[in-house]
Amino acid sequence: MTIPSFTGLQTALRGLTAAQAQIDTTSHNIANANTPGYSRQQVDLTQSPSMALTGLSIGPSDGIQLGTGVDVSQISRVRDQFLDIQYRAQNSNTSNASAQTTILNQVQTSLDEPSGSGLSTQLQKFWSSWNDLSNSTTGTSAPAARQAVVDQGTTVAQSLNALDQQLATIQSQTAQQYQSLTASPNGTVQTDANQIAQLNQQISQMQAGGMNANDLLDQRDQLLDSLSGMANISVTDQGNGMVQVNFGDAASPLVSGTTVNWPQTLTSAAGGQLGALLGLSDPTSGQIQSYRNQLDTISNQLISSVNSLQPSSPFFSGNSASTIAVSATAGSIQTSSTSDPTGNDLAIQISQLAGGTADQSYATFMSKVGSDTAAAQSTQSTGTSLLQAINGQRQSVSGVSLDEEMTNLITFQRAYQASARVMNAIDTTLDTLINQVGAH
Repeated sequence: MTIPSFTGLQTALRGLTAAQAQIDTTSHNIANANTPGYSRQQVDLTQSPSMALTGLSIGPSDGIQLGTGVDVSQISRVRDQFLDIQYRAQNSNTSNASAQTTILNQVQTSLDEPSGSGLSTQLQKFWSSWNDLSNSTTGTSAPAARQAVVDQGTTVAQSLNALDQQLATIQSQTAQQYQSLTASPNGTVQTDANQIAQLNQQISQMQAGGMNANDLLDQRDQLLDSLSGMANISVTDQGNGMVQVNFGDAASPLVSGTTVNWPQTLTSAAGGQLGALLGLSDPTSGQIQSYRNQLDTISNQLISSVNSLQPSSPFFSGNSASTIAVSATAGSIQTSSTSDPTGNDLAIQISQLAGGTADQSYATFMSKVGSDTAAAQSTQSTGTSLLQAINGQRQSVSGVSLDEEMTNLITFQRAYQASARVMNAIDTTLDTLINQVGAH
């Protein structure tokens, strides 16, 4: 069997086609160097099927194999799925800590400690006012001393009222933020899920038709990255271009093929931003509610300790941080346990409550808020560093390096020129063979 005359031209043409595909793909990479979520693409080449030339071998074999050049098998994304899994897990953890840090910073700011207007200072002034009263039970300064006790008590009560209201507002805003993100049909979760389901269908159709869906795969991966910040996710390849997405601790998959299952119930164990928001805002077991409960305890300790030393007429009313108030008047304050108008034993005992149960409980409360905030900040800082490191690894694999692409562009250009020269040489040879040899 002789070699067909145009085999060389076909081989050179395949080389031209492959080099052109590489140049076009490199151009696509360069154009999307700054596109968020874009994964670098590369042309996968394979040897084209060789041609068997029987009867040309001088050995015992039936023939020899003549190479016919190169084929483009596919244009693939350069992507490391293991790094994607790592990134999404860390993104969930970091988003969780970030949400906690933001909310707990608001809680800590509402305490306004240490400062001259914080509750701890107001309590000190309240106890001091009783001490001043114990020294001025009679005389011209007594009415002012009595009124000072009422005023300082009112300030303490109002500080507790305001602090509880601020925590209630933060708790409500946190719950509203969760509701906004998970709302149906326009919340972030469902919007992302709907787009993933649509991309599942489009990718499946394109792959079934033998087409390249790299750019759509990038879009889907970017949405999965976004969802991982909302809650923990796991992604399962369904084998037909579609993926199944399990979200947080929801009972059913969020996305299965082209089906979206939302809304669903999540808990604080869902992780991510949503898990943090739930863990903070839950009205029964949430972290902010626990702070409000501690404030109620402090208020009740203050109410009971002071009122127990005002047997005739309670100084405070209410039974929580939101309801505590001063019910006494300057004239109803008892400074003595006897009928002696100069007595001051009750005023002294109340002044000696300084540093007692209520103060200690408030100090413990402040320490708890501070340690919780510091822990969240530390976790966020560490998580951010890890997330950046993992993303750096992802970018080193999937990101576009303009220097590398320019080097590739020169390489592919040279390959194109070489194939063109081969084609030109074969064309010249055939021209000589056909037009000159045949003329003699």
